[in-house]
Amino acid sequence: MEKINTIINSITYIGVADKTIDLFEGQYPVANGITYNSYVIMDDKIAIMDTVDQRANITWFKNLEQALQGKTPDYLVVSHMEPDHSANIKALIDLYPTIKIVGNAKTFTMIEQFFHESYTSQQVLVKEGDTLKLGHHTLKFMMAPMVHWPEVMMSYDIEHKILFSADAFGKFGTLDYEDNWVDEARRYYINIVGKYGMQVQALLKKAVAFDIQQIYPLHGPILDAPLDKYLNLYQTWSRYEAEESGVMIAYASIYGNTKKAIELLASLLKEKNQKVVCYDLSRTEPSLALSEAFHYDRVVFASPSYDGGVFTPMENFLHRLKAKNFQNKKVACIENGTWAPSANKTMLSFLETMKNIEILEPEISIRSSLSDKNKEEIKELVEMLISERRK
Repeated sequence: MEKINTIINSITYIGVADKTIDLFEGQYPVANGITYNSYVIMDDKIAIMDTVDQRANITWFKNLEQALQGKTPDYLVVSHMEPDHSANIKALIDLYPTIKIVGNAKTFTMIEQFFHESYTSQQVLVKEGDTLKLGHHTLKFMMAPMVHWPEVMMSYDIEHKILFSADAFGKFGTLDYEDNWVDEARRYYINIVGKYGMQVQALLKKAVAFDIQQIYPLHGPILDAPLDKYLNLYQTWSRYEAEESGVMIAYASIYGNTKKAIELLASLLKEKNQKVVCYDLSRTEPSLALSEAFHYDRVVFASPSYDGGVFTPMENFLHRLKAKNFQNKKVACIENGTWAPSANKTMLSFLETMKNIEILEPEISIRSSLSDKNKEEIKELVEMLISERRK
């Protein structure tokens, strides 16, 4: 059993670190695992803040038993019904049949869908601004629809100034792994919540009305004051603004000729003191490439033509960008084609459907391998990318 952790005198962390999972949500590699965070508020009334994934149920129930010290919980507050947080609701009710379930109308619809039980007599239905008095803790509920499911809600502990933030402000990785919070939080946000920037903006506008000193997310570490760093990053990400000045080059290459063009472009940009990051889409984990495309203010796409369109890794990447509302960027395109170049046309067909995307010229077309003309065009593109930065 993992050691439970008393955060303050009346709140105990009973979450579980999952170090055996390879893919979060069945698609995002998590080499350093993931946490399923859960908390118990020990007060006149005892509240459990979410359950955990079925993968962690044995450890979680042992942690819960240790935290309760023989007492019976009064409430389970359900922030989010995604199974990595809700999988043990039925098992908890079976263990404590008198427990009340706190959620909103959409929460209870999903509970019935997942567990085929309505638990009508145990429902405590809450809406925006409602409160739940536990004793020395009062929870005030804030609805956060589509951050990133429609039933999501957050709980603000009025007396202790703590925001239980559901999936917001989370990150990949277990708590005992030392890493850069920003990088894994960005990858987590862009890939999981990124589509819902407008909804995140609405949430942030509500949150500023609260005096928040700590944030308790459902994944990743507790965030302590000052919280400006985290709130500002969420503002940037949810507005689809560049976090940093630089050129992200996303490319795919079959025989290496497109890669040579990218090496030249990157070298020339670095000579001009531009920050440049390059990602080979055939070899880069897509969730990382996606988050980096949102990270920088300029993006170059380079790919061979393929089957009358664009090479598959680039096509898949563009699909992902579109799905996550990629916008507000200066972009350029480079294609390669031996007999019927088609990559630029295909890449532009994606990019032109996205919001506030400025296509920079020249659109470079390589015939098989770099020509002297192409090299000059790449030099022109460098100047264009730099001039766009100065605007």
